[in-house]
Order: sequence, then C-alpha cells, then structure tokens
Amino acid sequence: MQADELTVKQLGPCAVDSPLMRAAGGWNFDFIGDERRVLMDITTQPRPDCEGLSFEQAGPRRKIFFDPKNVRAAILTAGGLCPGLNDVIRGIVMELHYWYGVEVVYGIRYGYQGLTRDTQWPPRPLTMDEVEDIQAHGGTILGSSRGRRDSGEMIETMQQLGINMLFTIGGDGTSRAAHELACEIEKRSLPIAVVSIPKTIDNDIQFVYRSFGFATAVEVSKGVLTCAHVEAKGAPHGVSIVKLMGRDSGAIAAHATLASGDVNYCLVPELPFPLEGEDGLLAHLRARLPQRNHAVICVAEGAGQHLIGDSGRRDASGNIKYNDIGLFLRDAIAADFKQHSEEVNIKYFDPGYTIRSTAAVSADSIFCSDLADHAVHAAMAGKTDVVIGYWHGVFTNVPMAAVVGRKRRIDPRGKLWRAVLSATGQPGHWGLKA
Repeated sequence: MQADELTVKQLGPCAVDSPLMRAAGGWNFDFIGDERRVLMDITTQPRPDCEGLSFEQAGPRRKIFFDPKNVRAAILTAGGLCPGLNDVIRGIVMELHYWYGVEVVYGIRYGYQGLTRDTQWPPRPLTMDEVEDIQAHGGTILGSSRGRRDSGEMIETMQQLGINMLFTIGGDGTSRAAHELACEIEKRSLPIAVVSIPKTIDNDIQFVYRSFGFATAVEVSKGVLTCAHVEAKGAPHGVSIVKLMGRDSGAIAAHATLASGDVNYCLVPELPFPLEGEDGLLAHLRARLPQRNHAVICVAEGAGQHLIGDSGRRDASGNIKYNDIGLFLRDAIAADFKQHSEEVNIKYFDPGYTIRSTAAVSADSIFCSDLADHAVHAAMAGKTDVVIGYWHGVFTNVPMAAVVGRKRRIDPRGKLWRAVLSATGQPGHWGLKA
C-alpha cells in the first residue's frame, strides 16, 4: 500500500464556517485539521510495509463544505442485522439536528433497494420524534437487504429527492456498493458526499480495529457458552457444540471463548483443523470424555469448510453460502462414537439470529454514537468515498478503496490465538504451517 491510497477524497474547498462554535455557545471546539494523521504502526520500529503510512484523523473541521441549511441527508442500512444499527441511525440524526441544524434527513428503506426507481418502499422522514427511543431496540427501523443496485439509477433517485449527503451503514458488501456509487458520483461531478459506517458483527473490516456490534455479540455468545457448558456437564459424556458467526474471521468465537472460560475446542476459519486420524478432533474427544466426562466446542460458521466443501450457492451480495459446519460436526461426532461403541450425548446451539437481532450493550451504544458523530463531521466537511475507521483508539477517515475487499483475520501466531490456546488446552499446532 502507498501513502496516496490513504488520501481521502474531497468534494471541494471548505469555505463555510462550522456552526459548532455557535451551537456550543462560543466554547472552543478541538477542531481537527486535515494535516492531523494517525500512524498505521505506532511502534518505534515500524514494519517495513507500514513505515510512513498514516490515516487522516476524523473529527469536526473549523471550515466545512456544506451550508447546513442546504443539506438534505439520507441514511440506509444494508446487509445482515447487527446490534447497534438503531443507535447509529439515531446518532446521525441527532448530530445533524442539534449541532449542524440540518432539517431534512431521509431514512432509505431496505438498503440500496430503497433508492431504486421502482421501489415499493419510499423514504421515510427521520425526525427527532422518529428516533427518540430506537436505541432500546434491536434491528433497524429502516429495514435492510442484500444485493447491489444500478449506481446511475440510485443517483437519479437521490437527485430527485435533493439528497446531497448519504450515510451507508454496513459491512464489506455495503462499502463496496457505496464506493462504486461514490465513483459514479465523482464521474458526474456531483456535490454529493458518501460516507460509510463500518458494520460487521464478525469484526473483520481492514483498518477498523473494532466494528460496532462486536462487543454485544461477544457478550451474548458468552452467555450461550455458559449454558452449553451446563448442558454438557448435565449428561454422561456430554458434548455441546455452539456455532457462532464468523465467515472468514473467527474473532467472535475466539473472544467469546476467552470471555467464557468454559470452551475446550475453539475452531476458526483461519486454522483448518483435522477431524480424522490420531491427531484429529474426533480422537481428542474420545480421549477426553472418559477423563473429563464433558466437552464444549465453539465453532465459527466459516471453520472447517475444507472438510465439507463448497455449497456452490451464493447470497444476493455474492457471498458464498457456506455449508453448516455445526450440523456437520454434530453428525460426524455421533457417527464416530457409534462406530467405536462409545456413549456420547450431543447438544447443539445455533444462536446466530438471536445475537444479530438483540439490542446493543452499553459499550457498543457509546461506540455507535461516536461513529455517527464522526461520520457527520466527515460528510459536512465534504469528505466522500470514505469509511469511518478506528485505529489505536483514535477515529479515522479511511478511503473506501483501501478497505473494500480486504479482511482482517486472526493471526495464528499472534497474542489473541495464544490466549485461546491457553484457555482451551487444545492442540496448538492445528492448522499451522511449518
């Protein structure tokens, strides 16, 4: 990656005084200049591939691009549900209303589908009354959907509504679509800002140390693992299998394993584990149960795909639909113990939709509010084709092109995975290459 790849696009010069000074009664805001940067690697001996690279720091600017009285903003949520969506929506509306005096905010319904010419779901006005208490509820008041739409058609809809500021809340697919939309807007030389708030419950967005919803997912998953442990201990030779979210990254499974302390095997996409043979999972289970009488397996949904193969199916966003590793393990363990004439009592937990649809915990709610504030500051300053990042404890403005298509994964030799191995006692060499 080169330094210019981290340069944020700007709609034009910022000539409007920020209303934040006036809104705060003259209190001196800590305005951020574009020259303030956050180093990619903050160690005294940076890695060669990171040396000299930095992100633009997010935050309010003294001079802004848009005159607030001319702003017509819109918000959409796309992809799967995630705790905190309503918190972000509310935060954007409140920041626009209270601090910038923006009067018109549209809620685009059911993701990008709501911007199509023939949509059945017209935009809904988002007033302060509309968002008053939505943070107490899971899901999104705007609805969500997957799949791309024609950028030209969406731009026409935005122009008809007079929208000059679009906030998209979603994961990699949502940001990819937002990037394509921003590029088409740039080609047409239109003064429309597109800002993305990163949402992935898997916490696998590159250059975003933490994405909202992740803390809630870990907290709820911990409770499920506790129940799974109780169930496993409640029957002779009990085995509980808990399948958690995590298509390409096992971050939820790893952190929930550490939070729980009750997991004996944590299986993640980054480390292909062996099933058969003397060193496989099945043999380890058969050796463990006579000694400990129970076992808890926490498996990320994308783990073990090398064992069950490609489903050949894709969702509306183009993501491969994985075969169910949880059910596969349940059936494989039952068959193996039957073959060896050994007793096993298996309990299977799949809490995915329960976790996705729950309301955010306090830490996530606060984080969502911060993300919303920084997204509004970026948009008002005319920054576009940008994702709000979080790096070394600082909020950043990251070009969408630097984020889309890149996944953050567990480092098999890093401290997180070492902690998981210490907590579970499972074989440390599974999945490692010499």
